[in-house]
Amino acid sequence: MTDQNADPVHAFIDSAVKDHDVVLFMKGTPDSPRCGFSSLAVQILDHVGVAFVGVDVLQSESLREGIKTYTDWPTIPQLYVKGEFVGGSDIVREMFQSGELQALMAEKGIARVED
Repeated sequence: MTDQNADPVHAFIDSAVKDHDVVLFMKGTPDSPRCGFSSLAVQILDHVGVAFVGVDVLQSESLREGIKTYTDWPTIPQLYVKGEFVGGSDIVREMFQSGELQALMAEKGIARVED
């Protein structure tokens, strides 16, 4: 069994999470989501107006499984803000509806992107 820190998939995920303020690991891309939950998360982030990086977990089976073990969270999409795991689609939706997501973005210094 390999050391999890030496796992290239976990290293890629760790780098993506640390190198970008807002990262959504999703099925498909922000322009072309490939599942309803990923589509919902993209719509919410677009509505909140923050720039984010979408990582398509369908690129490889190892990435798709790796993101699940990275946070011990079984579902995709997964949202990260400033290196911290926020949650999946249901949590993101609930946070958005309550205003918590917008408050989190402001608290973390994530500025809205003007069109």
